[in-house]
Amino acid sequence: MKAIDLNSTKLELIKWISSLNDDKVLELINSFRISKTDKDWWEELSNQQKKEIEMSLKDLDEGKGISSEEFWKKHG
Repeated sequence: MKAIDLNSTKLELIKWISSLNDDKVLELINSFRISKTDKDWWEELSNQQKKEIEMSLKDLDEGKGISSEEFWKKHG
Protein backbone atom coordinates (compact mmCIF):
# COMPACT_ATOMS: atom_id res chain seq x y z
CA MET A 1 0.00 0.00 0.00
CA LYS A 2 1.35 3.43 -0.94
CA ALA A 3 2.08 5.90 1.87
CA ILE A 4 -0.73 8.23 0.81
CA ASP A 5 -3.21 5.33 0.73
CA LEU A 6 -1.97 4.11 4.09
CA ASN A 7 -2.44 7.54 5.67
CA SER A 8 -5.92 7.82 4.17
CA THR A 9 -6.84 4.40 5.55
CA LYS A 10 -5.53 5.35 8.98
CA LEU A 11 -7.64 8.51 9.02
CA GLU A 12 -10.73 6.59 7.94
CA LEU A 13 -10.14 4.06 10.72
CA ILE A 14 -9.66 6.80 13.30
CA LYS A 15 -12.95 8.42 12.27
CA TRP A 16 -14.75 5.10 12.31
CA ILE A 17 -13.38 4.04 15.70
CA SER A 18 -14.21 7.47 17.14
CA SER A 19 -17.83 7.04 16.10
CA LEU A 20 -18.27 3.55 17.57
CA ASN A 21 -20.64 3.07 20.48
CA ASP A 22 -20.53 -0.73 20.55
CA ASP A 23 -18.47 -1.81 23.56
CA LYS A 24 -17.93 -5.30 22.19
CA VAL A 25 -16.45 -4.04 18.92
CA LEU A 26 -14.20 -1.62 20.80
CA GLU A 27 -13.05 -4.40 23.13
CA LEU A 28 -12.30 -6.60 20.13
CA ILE A 29 -10.28 -3.86 18.43
CA ASN A 30 -8.41 -3.14 21.65
CA SER A 31 -7.65 -6.81 22.28
CA PHE A 32 -6.23 -7.04 18.77
CA ARG A 33 -4.08 -3.98 19.45
CA ILE A 34 -2.81 -5.43 22.72
CA SER A 35 -2.11 -8.88 21.29
CA LYS A 36 -0.21 -7.54 18.28
CA THR A 37 3.44 -8.29 19.00
CA ASP A 38 6.54 -9.17 17.06
CA LYS A 39 6.61 -12.57 18.75
CA ASP A 40 5.19 -15.65 17.13
CA TRP A 41 2.27 -16.70 19.38
CA TRP A 42 2.93 -20.34 18.53
CA GLU A 43 6.25 -20.19 20.37
CA GLU A 44 4.49 -18.97 23.52
CA LEU A 45 2.24 -22.04 23.70
CA SER A 46 3.03 -25.02 25.89
CA ASN A 47 3.86 -28.34 24.27
CA GLN A 48 0.46 -29.66 25.38
CA GLN A 49 -1.35 -26.73 23.74
CA LYS A 50 0.58 -27.25 20.51
CA LYS A 51 -0.22 -30.98 20.56
CA GLU A 52 -3.94 -30.29 21.06
CA ILE A 53 -4.03 -27.78 18.20
CA GLU A 54 -2.19 -30.19 15.91
CA MET A 55 -4.63 -32.99 16.82
CA SER A 56 -7.58 -30.67 16.15
CA LEU A 57 -6.20 -29.70 12.75
CA LYS A 58 -5.70 -33.38 11.91
CA ASP A 59 -9.33 -34.07 12.88
CA LEU A 60 -10.51 -31.25 10.62
CA ASP A 61 -8.41 -32.57 7.74
CA GLU A 62 -10.09 -35.96 8.24
CA GLY A 63 -13.56 -34.40 8.14
CA LYS A 64 -14.25 -34.90 11.84
CA GLY A 65 -15.15 -31.25 12.57
CA ILE A 66 -18.49 -29.46 12.58
CA SER A 67 -19.41 -26.03 11.27
CA SER A 68 -19.82 -23.11 13.66
CA GLU A 69 -23.50 -23.06 12.68
CA GLU A 70 -23.90 -26.66 13.86
CA PHE A 71 -22.00 -25.86 17.06
CA TRP A 72 -24.20 -22.88 17.90
CA LYS A 73 -27.40 -24.80 17.18
CA LYS A 74 -26.26 -27.35 19.71
CA HIS A 75 -24.81 -24.98 22.32
CA GLY A 76 -26.48 -21.62 21.68
